Amino acid sequence: MIEIPSDLHKDLVPLAFLLGNWAGAGVHDFPGAEKCNFGQEVTFTHDGRDFLEYHSYSWVLDQDGNKVRPLESEHGFWRIDGLRKVEVTMTRDDGVIEIWYGELADQKPQIDLVTDAVARTPNARPYSGGKRLYGYVKGDLMWVGEKQTPEVSLRPYMSAQLKKVVTPEDVERWAKALPDDMPDDGIAFFK
Repeated sequence: MIEIPSDLHKDLVPLAFLLGNWAGAGVHDFPGAEKCNFGQEVTFTHDGRDFLEYHSYSWVLDQDGNKVRPLESEHGFWRIDGLRKVEVTMTRDDGVIEIWYGELADQKPQIDLVTDAVARTPNARPYSGGKRLYGYVKGDLMWVGEKQTPEVSLRPYMSAQLKKVVTPEDVERWAKALPDDMPDDGIAFFK
């Protein structure tokens, strides 16, 4: 269910499908790095201004699905203009700062992004750019990331399927929003 908060900045309405807490798992595979399954938590929030704040934390999973160690963390800000152009500024825990540009697809909740600028600290691993695709598919947030380095051409390296995390506060808010004329037995509601 996509909710549009009443205090969401009007420019961000097309990005409302991203809002909330998401959790799930995916696959990481890139030359020179460990191939692994990973868990991920992603949060998109807003405070009424014209951007979404983004946090992502991922960790390596063992064969039984248990957390082994951190994989990577990101923090950023997402904006969109009236022409559906999306811009993202992002900082990663490995010493990389990126500016991404892209656009929201017409008539569907899908965002394609490409790096426009990359800055690296001296200790950061080699990295020269990437692409990302985010989509809201049957209630899930799915994404795939591609990256390139001076030694490796652009190629997929991470993808995940994330489910919306429902909190007790969400359930309470939804319960309060139910219409007063709900049928007593609940069955008539579905007829």
